[in-house]
Amino acid sequence: MTCPEELDPTLLLTPRACQVVDAARTVLERQGWETLTMRTLADELGIAAPSLYKHFSSKDALKTQLVALALKENGEALRPVTTVSRLVRRYRETATANPQLYRLSTSGPIDRAALPPGLEEWSGSPFFEATGDPHRGQALWASAHGMVILELDGRFPTGSAPESTWRELVRHFS
Repeated sequence: MTCPEELDPTLLLTPRACQVVDAARTVLERQGWETLTMRTLADELGIAAPSLYKHFSSKDALKTQLVALALKENGEALRPVTTVSRLVRRYRETATANPQLYRLSTSGPIDRAALPPGLEEWSGSPFFEATGDPHRGQALWASAHGMVILELDGRFPTGSAPESTWRELVRHFS
């Protein structure tokens, strides 16, 4: 299911701003957020760094756009909600396919006021739909998020997320 048009953050961007976001995403996945600078981004695009400020007022404004994009893509990937198993599998696949974008969108503070109103709620609502309860949905998301972070960081004792642990998570919430 695609993101509802009124929540789609990309519809508010010019074509050139979309190119900037795409390039930022490429640099983000290659280098991580902390090392992404407007200069490295400009180099990626083959333009002068000051030109970026025509499209984004700051690195934080660009971050907000990347977070909005991640929320949109995640919400789309999780739909339609059919089972807890499918939901958790798609969540894991989406997060591990774009680990730096995932980290950027799920850690640290975000400027909710700068996001399209309702996007964050829409993105996370599949967890409520799968469980039927807002607190149970948050618990499922928190568990899946924690497991994804452990997997991305190689923190499971085996060095990778044990499939039996993922199955137990699904069993618990199904």
